[in-house]
Amino acid sequence: MKIYYNDKTDLLYLRFEEEKQDVINKRVSDDVVLDIGEKEKILGIEILEASKHLNLHNVMPVEYELQR
Repeated sequence: MKIYYNDKTDLLYLRFEEEKQDVINKRVSDDVVLDIGEKEKILGIEILEASKHLNLHNVMPVEYELQR
């Protein structure tokens, strides 16, 4: 999993899969969008206006990678 933050747009993105594939965006609230891939698997979560919902000082800067 990787976490990306764009301070200009205040967008936080959690990416669970690195594999490229077609996605469908499903808005679950005003500020949360899911990226749904094959077999209805959640590939990513986009949080709009992230600084209003999260304490970004506890989250950023961080980069996670799963070790297999």
